[in-house]
Amino acid sequence: MANNVQFSIAVHIMAGLACRGGKDIKSGDLAMSVNTSPSFVRRTVAKLSRAGLVKTATGKAGSCRLAKDAKDISLLDIYEAVDAPKAFSIHGYAEQKGCAVSCHIKAALEKALAKTQKAMKASLAEISLAQIVSDMKKK
Repeated sequence: MANNVQFSIAVHIMAGLACRGGKDIKSGDLAMSVNTSPSFVRRTVAKLSRAGLVKTATGKAGSCRLAKDAKDISLLDIYEAVDAPKAFSIHGYAEQKGCAVSCHIKAALEKALAKTQKAMKASLAEISLAQIVSDMKKK
């Protein structure tokens, strides 16, 4: 099963912008930091921009910067902006009618995972981008 890294890449991009202190940065420079293509960074920045977290300038001299102060951006804001998948998902295998576990596990697990997802989002809401940048500088 492949890992989905869009949230961590979005946080990486946002931390890169935050470290610039409000100065504009080009997608190519962010792509070099993330070690990906500028077009991938632009697609991610577009999502962050639609969410009001990033301001962009288009064209040949296109660039981007944070739309808000890093202390006013939570990890939940970023998570929701890039429409990252849930932390866990349930398999799609067909139920085996002769097995009580197979017939009832998905409903029971869905209930537990919804509680876990809610707790994860609450935790992300408590962590600001500024805290991530501060923690980066301590290392």
